[in-house]
Parts: sequence; C-alpha cells; structure tokens
Amino acid sequence: MSIGNKIWVISGGHIPLHSTGEEPAFTSRDVLCLLNTHPHEVRVRLTIYYEDKEPVGPYPIELTKNSVRQVRFNDLVDPFPIPLDTNYAAVVESEHPIFVQFTRIDTSGANMAMFSTMAFPADT
Repeated sequence: MSIGNKIWVISGGHIPLHSTGEEPAFTSRDVLCLLNTHPHEVRVRLTIYYEDKEPVGPYPIELTKNSVRQVRFNDLVDPFPIPLDTNYAAVVESEHPIFVQFTRIDTSGANMAMFSTMAFPADT
C-alpha cells in the first residue's frame, strides 16, 4: 500500500524550556509520529530551520516496515541538539510516502497541556 506523502512541513516547533514532574514522562517536548505503511524499511531525513541561523540537518531516521515510530525532538542530538525555548520549523523528507503527525507536550505549568496536528503535506 502506498499512502501518504514524501515531504511534510512543521512550522510551529518550540520545545518548552521548563518541565514539572518526573522525567522522562513529564518532560516538556515536541514529538514526531511517523507512520510507514510500506512492506519495507523507509529512510527519512529531518532538517531543522531557525529564525536567526542556518538550517541544521539532516537528522536521519529509519522506519521499519509497516510500523509507527515516535521521535522526540528533544532526543535529536546529531548533527546538533535542538535548543530549548527556541522557535524552529522542520521539514521531513522520505524516500517513500509516509504520514507525519506533530505533538507538543507542555508540562511547564501546573496545568499541563498537549496538542497534536497533522504536519502539512508539501508534495501534493
């Protein structure tokens, strides 16, 4: 089955600086959820864009066949860690069509917040 898109854009990245509660469950974070419906492994490249510096990447991500994978932006360190409390955007490029969802979990205050949305499919 070949469903999804090869290029996805997330324009509203921002990992909150503060967290409350125990780590890692209550760490403020941005998360990519990647769905691969293909019967083979898919290679993905992630590039991060900033307001005041050059883009950073690619961050390589491998998706096993017929699977879903969640990747915390906080855990991306190579080629460079994504700084906290900094606005960023991300472009996800895949060799085969996939689905990309973006989630933010903000535990910086007593009233924790979470939102999730589909990334923008840019190659349609």
